[in-house]
Amino acid sequence: MPVRILPDDLINKIAAGEVVERPASVVKELAENAIDAGATEITIDVVDGGRALISVADNGSGMTREDLEKSIMRHATSKLLGDDLLNIKSMGFRGEALPSIASVSDLTVETNGLAMDGGGNIKPSSWASGTRARVKDLFLKIPARLKFLRSDRVEMMAVVETVKRLALARPDIGWTLNNKWKYKAGEPLIARFKQAAGDDAEGKMLEINAVDGELKLHGFVSSPAIRRASGIDQYLFGNRRPVKDKVLVGALRAAYFDVMHAREFPLCCLYLELPPEHVDVNVSPSKTDVHFLEPARVRDFIVRTVRRELAEPIRELGIGAQSHTPINEQWFPASTEITGGQMNMSAVPATLSLIPDSVVAETLELPLGFARAQIGNKYIISENPEGLIIVDQHAAHERIIYEKLRAGGILRQQLLIPLVIKMRSEQAAAVLEIKDKLAESGLIVESFGDSEIAVYEKPADFDLDWAECLLAVADEVMAVGHSSTLQEKLHLKFANYACHHSVRSGQKLSLEQMNALLRQIEATERGGQCNHGRPVWKKFSFDELDGNFERS
Repeated sequence: MPVRILPDDLINKIAAGEVVERPASVVKELAENAIDAGATEITIDVVDGGRALISVADNGSGMTREDLEKSIMRHATSKLLGDDLLNIKSMGFRGEALPSIASVSDLTVETNGLAMDGGGNIKPSSWASGTRARVKDLFLKIPARLKFLRSDRVEMMAVVETVKRLALARPDIGWTLNNKWKYKAGEPLIARFKQAAGDDAEGKMLEINAVDGELKLHGFVSSPAIRRASGIDQYLFGNRRPVKDKVLVGALRAAYFDVMHAREFPLCCLYLELPPEHVDVNVSPSKTDVHFLEPARVRDFIVRTVRRELAEPIRELGIGAQSHTPINEQWFPASTEITGGQMNMSAVPATLSLIPDSVVAETLELPLGFARAQIGNKYIISENPEGLIIVDQHAAHERIIYEKLRAGGILRQQLLIPLVIKMRSEQAAAVLEIKDKLAESGLIVESFGDSEIAVYEKPADFDLDWAECLLAVADEVMAVGHSSTLQEKLHLKFANYACHHSVRSGQKLSLEQMNALLRQIEATERGGQCNHGRPVWKKFSFDELDGNFERS
């Protein structure tokens, strides 16, 4: 078949296939143009899920006649000031996408008293300032593409989700969609996130604000008390651009791995800022996928920052930071020994009646309060100034043991004869790429030829199929640039040990033992959840209790 040059109209339609996947894609492209034009208010109207009409109006700078003429040309752009594709500070670089949209729809652009149709014809308009782009009959010129659109309702929900992400990316801009979904310019970020994610996020988000050299991270993540069945309410941004990146998603998963079940997802609204030359947005036409210059550093920064926030003991109860250090250890020792699933309480006074009233009063002021009773030989009932708290004794003790194991570090065992694992050369290279991270988990590996890895030391008392483990690590590194396989396997080992050596459900405890357990969990990192992600305690305020009993 001979080589031929494609006509411009076909080239535009092919380009449209890359950029204009569905109505939501058009909304995104036009809204990003409005952002780059300096708009502070953007109004979007969509009819029939975007199939019949998409209108995006803004109060930005608009265009001159000369710019308007150029905007419909292929590869014309106002977003790239120089020729450096790795120094992109605007929302895009591929051009305004208007030629692609015009090739598959009836397009009209109005700006500063001018109107231009998809063919480049310009005439006067009553549109005084800013810009309005109207897209009618999307894909009417390509019936084959039109039939692949989903129902109007499904396409509309995709538009709503796109506008949510754009509104969260730019909280300084006011957004209105179909006069129904409204986001006020300059409102607090947490208020905008609550509007996007739902009212159940109220009071359950933890603020993130961290700096590591030129890397900055701010926003909110959810406490483990709230989670979703999918990643629908995970909003991630790189240099204020909505992104769906494996590095960022993987870092979020790693941060929550021991406080949330693997099939559950935290909520988040996180903004990563880094020099433009450290991230390549020229990865996909939709510009939602990115490549980081130092993916491992970005991942570690996010994991450290989020886990540090999650580690704050008993922060959800909000009684006061002074409670992070247990008091009255002569009555409720935080150093109670744990042996064989039992709590060794030899250091605890024999009867609670010996405890002075002043000590009881002081204990009541602590986050988990003073233990009053045990029910079902599995739940501790305690009281603090704000209400009633129910504590799962097994989940609480399990978390305490797990954190003690982690705090003790991972002991390494040197192998008398190195374990040599054969794999493909690219797999071996992937393992060696993260060998320092493997060493932090107790596994010392080195190259043993082009296609073999030698294990010289391993975590003591952990017998795993190391060949299978390292092959999984290699595949993960090649796929996403990092690996959490070994960390997760060690977590399961620690978690299983903690589960089997903690106070069991059905085990009767004295009041002294219950209070000692409460003091320990107060001082334990990530004390709100057990190692499997189940809650350790639940709080019921006096207001809730009064309401249940119709007390005013």
